[in-house]
Parts: sequence; structure tokens; C-alpha cells
Amino acid sequence: MADATTTPDQTPGGQPALKRVMGSKLLLFFVVGDIIGTGVYALTGQVAGRVGGALWLPFLLAFIVAFMTAFSYLELVGKYPKAAGAALYANRAFRIRILTFLVAFAVMCSGITSASSAAVAFGDTYLAEFITAPMPLVAILFIVLLGAINFRGVRESVTTNVVLTCIEIAGLLIIIGVGVWAVLNGNGEPERLVEFNTADQTWLVAITSATSLAFFAMVGFEDSVNMAEETKDPARVFPKAMLWGMVVAATIYILVSVTSSLLVPANELEAAESSALLKVIDVGAPGMPREIFSAIGLFAVINSALINMLMASRLLYGMADERIIPKVFGTVHPFRRSPWVAIVFTSALAMVLVSTVDISVLGGTTALLLLVVFAVVNVAVLVLRRETVSHQHFRAPTVIPVLAAIFCVYLASPLSGRPARDYVVALILLGVGLLLWAINWLAMRATHQQREEPSDTSVQ
Repeated sequence: MADATTTPDQTPGGQPALKRVMGSKLLLFFVVGDIIGTGVYALTGQVAGRVGGALWLPFLLAFIVAFMTAFSYLELVGKYPKAAGAALYANRAFRIRILTFLVAFAVMCSGITSASSAAVAFGDTYLAEFITAPMPLVAILFIVLLGAINFRGVRESVTTNVVLTCIEIAGLLIIIGVGVWAVLNGNGEPERLVEFNTADQTWLVAITSATSLAFFAMVGFEDSVNMAEETKDPARVFPKAMLWGMVVAATIYILVSVTSSLLVPANELEAAESSALLKVIDVGAPGMPREIFSAIGLFAVINSALINMLMASRLLYGMADERIIPKVFGTVHPFRRSPWVAIVFTSALAMVLVSTVDISVLGGTTALLLLVVFAVVNVAVLVLRRETVSHQHFRAPTVIPVLAAIFCVYLASPLSGRPARDYVVALILLGVGLLLWAINWLAMRATHQQREEPSDTSVQ
């Protein structure tokens, strides 16, 4: 059995192993960059539309639920430090292949739709401040560029992530600074911070509906577990990097939402849609050129999309390694040591999405699917307590995954005030997933690649 800190160049099957280059600092930037990303830049207006001026509260509640779910991920990634994340954990816990496939499909959809949404925001919102170009062409070229960086290798990808994360944090600090300056000069209306949109709903539904949407902005932490095979000593590195990364991101989110509410009424933030933060700049610092923040926004959506495409390709690689999908998706390039077939496949899917689908429809549905996946993971961590491994790893207090599972199920249910459209689109996506599962089952059967038991728990 290989030790968790070794970094062999080849897997037992003889193909190149993924390259372990991520330490605690790179992983911290990965988590922060993934959570901050497109979420806060694109969702502030939508959350304000659901809850009203108290839009800081849904972000805080979403952080609490996500933080508890992160404890389950930390126990599982420490116990099974391999790519595939939630799909791997569901596979080991329940050993129901169709459930494993649907969990993986939902997570992959979340990554690809997030990257596609970022591509649209790149072309429609921020690049439009500088040039006019056909959005579908810009979005496709955007995806191609991400695929090239991804193929180049994980070291180049995570180094790019560090630079872009610093830029996007700088942009949000500008928003916070503008808010502080405006308030100190007598602008801003503090009473908005406790206003709730109760025009056609109760305050509880307003809060839970907005929280279920804001949750999508807090979920980037789970992408990191798909990078476990490219992280040095993952059982030791993950707990501090993930939890601190979530705290940093949540603090920035709450400060940005407070600033936005102080300066701009909720109905105006909602009307501004993905350019809500540009509206905050216009009100708080009218003399500041919009182009400065638009340029920062470009880098933010690039970073978010890059991380999501990294996650989606590593998820496919991990599923192939577990023999859940055909092993061709686990093919690693001999020189770049990146899963090139998975990269090509996920990039192609993203290009199809940005060319044919109204991405805005998928945001709420993606959050719904992820809440269901997180509920499965919170149950899986308890089921997998029956398995032991030889190395030490993080262990979550039992009450935390229990509470997290309950909250995730509630936020995914109609009781949270989620619109019916989300469930309709989710059923369509799951229907597509079932069709793909049937095709995959036939392909696996034809090539004799199926196996009943999960692979060995040792680190390859």
C-alpha cells in the first residue's frame, strides 16, 4: 500500500499518475478563488430580489450550512484522498451504480453550467464594456482558452488561479472600500439592512428562498476534493485550507452584501442583474471609471470558470478510475500529466451549452441539484464510519453531518420557497442523466469494464 505522501509517476495500471503540486497555500487560494468567483459578481442582484435589503442574511445562512457540509467532505477526502469527490463517496457508501452515476452527473452539470455561465458573463456583461463582439463566438473561444490552460497542466492552472484570485479579491475590496467611504460621508441607508421582501411571501420564505439561491455562491469548496490526487499529503492539508478558505470567502461576501444594500435599494440591484456590483460602484463612487471594475470582473469570471472546468475534468477522471464510466476518460497525457480526454469532453459540453441553452435558467436548478448531492454526502459520511483506513484523517463530530443533511434537504424542498421551474428543469436534467447512464451501462458491459466493488482505499 502506497503511503499518502508518496508521489509516484505511474499508477499500478502503468499509465502516468496525476502530478501532486498543490500544497496548503495553493489549495487555500483554490478554495477562495472557487467560492468567490462568479457567484458574488453575478448573484447579488438575484438574492436581493428574493429577500430585499437584508441580503447579507442569506449569504450568512448559506455559509453556515455549507461550512457544516464541508466537515463531511473533509472526513471523506482525508479517508479516501482520490479524485471524483461526491461520486466516489456515494459509490463507496451505497454501492448503487445508478445513484453514483447521477450524483456524478449532477456535480459535473454544476461545474460545466457554472463555467458556461461565467463564459456568458464574460462576453455579455464585462467584455461588453470594452468591445462589441458576437457573444456565442466569444464564449466558445473563452472555453477553448480554459481547456488549453487546463491541458497545459495543474501547476500552470493553479498558478493562474493564484493571480486571478488576488485580482478578484482586490475588486471586492474596492466595493467594500467604496461602501465604507460613502457611509462615512453620510451616504447609505442602514435601515435597508433589516428590510425583507414580504410583498407576496412571508419573511421566512423570503429568507429561505434567498438562502437556497445564495447557497450556490458558497459551494465552490467541494470542487477542491476532486483535486485530491494532485495535492501533497491531502489528509493533512485539506482541513485548514478548506475551512479557512470558506471563512475568508464568507467574510468578503457578507461585507460586499452589506455594502450593496447600504448604497442601492434591493429593487435596483435586482434590475441590474449580473451588473449589480457595477451599480454599487456607480452610486458609491460615481467618478470611478466603470472600466476598472469591469476589467476586474473579467478576471473573476475567468478564474471561476477555470476552477470549475478543472473540477469537471478531474471528476470524469476519478469516475473512470473507479470504473463507473469507460476507462478512456481516465487517460492521462504522458508529458503534461493531465487527464486530456476528460478535458476535451467537458470543454466540448461547455461549448454546446453556451451555444444552445439559456444559461440563466440553470442557476437555481444547479443549486437544487447540489443541495441534494450535499445531503447524500452528509449521509454517506455516517454510513462509511463502518470502514476504517490505516492512515490518520479528519473526523467530523457526528451531530454536524446530521444537521447539515437536514438543512440541505429543507433548502432543496418546496418548503424553502423554491420556484417550480427549478424542479422541472432538474427532472429534465436527471432524465438526460438516466439516458446517459443507460448508454454508459451498455458501453461498459460491451467492453467488460464494470466491477461491483469500489477500488482499494489506498492512495495511488
